[in-house]
Amino acid sequence: MLRFDILTLHPQLLEGPFAVSIINRAIERGLVEIHIHNLRDYSTSRQKQADDYPFGGAAGMVMMIQPIDDCITKLKSERKYDEIIYLCPDAPVLKQAEVNKLSMGENYILLCGHYKGIDQRVRDHFITKEISIGDYVLSGGELPAAILVDAMVRLIPGAISDATSALTDSFQDALLSPPVYTRPAEYKGWKVPEVLMNGNHKLIEEWLHEQAIEKTKNIRPDLLDL
Repeated sequence: MLRFDILTLHPQLLEGPFAVSIINRAIERGLVEIHIHNLRDYSTSRQKQADDYPFGGAAGMVMMIQPIDDCITKLKSERKYDEIIYLCPDAPVLKQAEVNKLSMGENYILLCGHYKGIDQRVRDHFITKEISIGDYVLSGGELPAAILVDAMVRLIPGAISDATSALTDSFQDALLSPPVYTRPAEYKGWKVPEVLMNGNHKLIEEWLHEQAIEKTKNIRPDLLDL
């Protein structure tokens, strides 16, 4: 079973993404557990404060080390974790190969950043891996955490109906996926390519591969340099 413990200041942001579709079915089938922890519950202050002004006079707020430390320490006392992951923009960008590798683990802590980020000492002493989902800044790490969970869960055997489907997704072979079609075979004069209709699986596979290469060349030529 794959387990996620997600640490956040805004648990409500994560209520929707895990309540439907593949992730929800995986939870119901006992393939994955997702536990959301409100860091304010671990604050020792009367006001449940979990953020403060940064030293040095910079703008914005910073997530405090104490609530994060207490939450991570408690969780680590209960089980061993494969990685403690911090979702933030100033980190290596997530790739499919990394998702494949992570999906083979069992227990993960995901820390969602917010405001100007977390006290650097958390990154220095607790975090084992940092992940960004792209070269842009969001309001917090909750959406990136949901994206990472979704990308990993769909690779778990039994999470999706056709296990081979995930293996033919974009990036699995350093290519974008080829175009796909379904019924009707003709619509408003727009026809499905004949090669997909002839039942010759060898020709179909060759055509799909050629289309994937062409699509990648036009949209993401950088992938062909890998």
